[in-house]
Amino acid sequence: MIRAVHEVKLRSFIDKNRFLLVFAALSSVMGISVGVAKVTTTLYALDLRANEALLGLIAGSQSVGVLLMSIPIGLLVDHLGPSRLFVLGSLVAGTLYMALPAVPSPVFLLVCTTAISFFMPMRFVSLSTVFMQQLETVGEGKAGWYRATHMVGMFLLGPMLAAALTKALGFQGTYWLIGASFLVTVFMSPIVFGRYAARSTPRRELRLSGVRSDLGLLAQDVELRGVCMIEFAAQSVNSFFMFFIIPIGVAVADLTAAEASGLLAWQGVTYIFALFSLGGLVGRVGHERIYLASLVLVPIALLLLGLSGELNLLRAGGLVLGLGLGLLQIANLTRIARIGARVGRGKVAGLHALVGPSGGLFGSTVGGLVGKSLGLQSMFLLLSVLFGLLVALARRTSSAVAAVHPAPTEPAAAE
Repeated sequence: MIRAVHEVKLRSFIDKNRFLLVFAALSSVMGISVGVAKVTTTLYALDLRANEALLGLIAGSQSVGVLLMSIPIGLLVDHLGPSRLFVLGSLVAGTLYMALPAVPSPVFLLVCTTAISFFMPMRFVSLSTVFMQQLETVGEGKAGWYRATHMVGMFLLGPMLAAALTKALGFQGTYWLIGASFLVTVFMSPIVFGRYAARSTPRRELRLSGVRSDLGLLAQDVELRGVCMIEFAAQSVNSFFMFFIIPIGVAVADLTAAEASGLLAWQGVTYIFALFSLGGLVGRVGHERIYLASLVLVPIALLLLGLSGELNLLRAGGLVLGLGLGLLQIANLTRIARIGARVGRGKVAGLHALVGPSGGLFGSTVGGLVGKSLGLQSMFLLLSVLFGLLVALARRTSSAVAAVHPAPTEPAAAE
């Protein structure tokens, strides 16, 4: 009897949350495949004896298409709908991954990774567009789930699997498995994309001026500009931490490579925990208080990381940083979804997909270059000042506009 009651409750839960569960599974598979692909590509490049210059180019090539195509894909999403673009991007990128080991050359690897980067925005801009719309149904308390499920796959499970897969299957087998995972996401996608309802407004014409128009939104829409500034600042800080905390830990605190790598795990787990579990808190206390909390938490974390030479203090800095950035990410995602409902989800998803990686690129490259002169650990102190100034400026310029566009009432089903 009790078992039957539990089965009924489980079926009811699955039926009620079918979209969210399938979406989380789809996002996780996408994250795992990208995480495996990134690590496998690095290992393959080393196996092909790529020199330092080619290694740098191969690493950077994975972002080229993302930066160039995010806004045009946002335009196409509004014109063609997200489902077709997701399927096309998945099929082409998966095929390229399967073809990648056909020519054992670092130059061919560079060409393939660059080509793949041009099709990846078709996948995540399309998925982001659907998720922004569905937040109105599942509730803004689940805003962090998209980023969290993707991060679990990309930064935790994917890298862990990559070494084992390349050892067991070789590079060719691993790339074939990556390509197959892209095909799996195509079969999973109808459940997610079938929920998408196109806007009733007329479609925009497919012209280059449409790209300029979308970029112009950053100048015209004060709230959107503020949210994008915050996203840029958050991703810059997170990227610098991820790239440089290991060499900083080894050099400053005399940590082993394993201990220094553990600092990444501490920050990552806290970040993901915040994304999964603190969405309800953001809904209860409001965006402004969350931004104020982040303005305190993130600079404190950066000061700890910039001034500490002891393992436990560095761990504390990583934990506080993960918590602050996680809260900030949830607040930003809910506001981006609201702006998307107001000005067009494809536009906003494309801009968001551009701003985040741009911040990551800034944090890793400019942070590294400046840190070479000032000292890498000192960069945390500089970033604490820059982060505080940028977020404070973004809040000041966008708060009044956000008040004009109040939050929609959260559905009871999401409680």
